[in-house]
Amino acid sequence: MSDVTTIPALTAKDFATDQEVRWCPGCGDYSILAQVQKVMPTLGIPRENIAIISGIGCSSRFPYYMNTYGMHSIHGRATAVASGLKAARPELSVWIVTGDGDGLSIGGNHTIHILRRNFNVNILLFNNQIYGLTKGQYSPTSEEHKITKSTPMGSIDHPFNPAALALGADATFVGRTMDRDPKHMQTMLLRANAHKGASFLEIYQNCNIFNDGAFEIFTEKGTKAQETIFLEHGKPLVFGANGEKGIKLDGFRPVVVELNNGHSTDDLWVHDEKDIYKAQILTRIFDDPHKEGHLPRPFGVFYETQRPCYEDMLEAQLAEAKAKKPADLDKLLRGNEVWTIN
Repeated sequence: MSDVTTIPALTAKDFATDQEVRWCPGCGDYSILAQVQKVMPTLGIPRENIAIISGIGCSSRFPYYMNTYGMHSIHGRATAVASGLKAARPELSVWIVTGDGDGLSIGGNHTIHILRRNFNVNILLFNNQIYGLTKGQYSPTSEEHKITKSTPMGSIDHPFNPAALALGADATFVGRTMDRDPKHMQTMLLRANAHKGASFLEIYQNCNIFNDGAFEIFTEKGTKAQETIFLEHGKPLVFGANGEKGIKLDGFRPVVVELNNGHSTDDLWVHDEKDIYKAQILTRIFDDPHKEGHLPRPFGVFYETQRPCYEDMLEAQLAEAKAKKPADLDKLLRGNEVWTIN
């Protein structure tokens, strides 16, 4: 008889729980949940080896709806909880679900540190440019002059650019997708999971109650082709309904050109996910889409590189310590700055 145990194939339904999904009807979170549930069975990871950690916010209900291990932690601290879990159980697939308020306001400091430490985790940051759970205050990503209940005369804050922030924290994987492009989101989830290190995936998510249509210009059929550019490694930056436009670099400045009007694809900027300098330019293509002369918003993988993961280095350090002579706690506490009092 064979000792090999066959693991039954899983489906999206296997990752759904019996909990009532309690988001507002029409919320973009439904789409994100559906795509994550579709992708999870393809990863080949047993459900008991997956953990989803969240903070506080609409997005943070996520662990209740995923039939895996999970924890609904405290505001802004999902990254800290996930870091401890990954350090203790490095073999687990750890996913952090957060929002623009949870992850970039009270949890902003934790976000930058998990990125620089490079734990092998996946961070999904739902960005709806508003505080949805607490009923519509402006958030760290709300646009300037945003009128909300807490800014009745318009916000005077300058908003965060999440992708640029992540790149500035030396994240080893930075990407962007949107709730209303399921296929692209699935591709990006797979890319994030395949990356060994901290992956940061910003997901534009519509809050149809408190900030409806915030990303409409990037998602609607009539404007999407002209207002978005999808990044593909090794391919030129082409966009437009018929691929009639492209982006080239004039020095370090990206400019839009018309193809077949004195320009060809040979003149265009070719995307290289490994180029940190050009990735920084791409994240800075963050113009107000309603201003004349703006550039299309990039979606896809801005940057990916490899760097040792924190939990691997920690494990190696612990193994090295165990291989040495028994630890002397008194000596460790005394340190090198000891003196004798006569």
